[in-house]
Amino acid sequence: QVQLVESGGGSVQAGGSLRLSCAEFGYTYSISCMGWFRQAPGKEREGVAVIYTGGGSTYYADSVKGRFTISQDNAKNTVYLQMNSLKPEDTAMYYCAADFGYSGSCPVLRQEYNYWGQGTQVTVSS
Repeated sequence: QVQLVESGGGSVQAGGSLRLSCAEFGYTYSISCMGWFRQAPGKEREGVAVIYTGGGSTYYADSVKGRFTISQDNAKNTVYLQMNSLKPEDTAMYYCAADFGYSGSCPVLRQEYNYWGQGTQVTVSS
């Protein structure tokens, strides 16, 4: 069973930074894609950044390009999301997701991921 444990959310002023962490327990060597999604109140859950764990290729939503960076530490089975220059519109619950079976690149739609963390809140004040 795949278990994803997120940490690192919090409250910050606009322009500030946060780093989210997602530790994976269970099928470490089989997971091929991990990513971060977010959901603001009244909105759909959207993809923020994903990474192919086998080779490091990444995807970023246009709204976060140049500000957010997804990375992995294979020794710790952990994926990170470094968020810089945060804006009030980045306020949301952030979820880590993972799945198996992909090669080379990862999907960016939430429907493609079967394993989810519990979420961590990020609040950015103006």
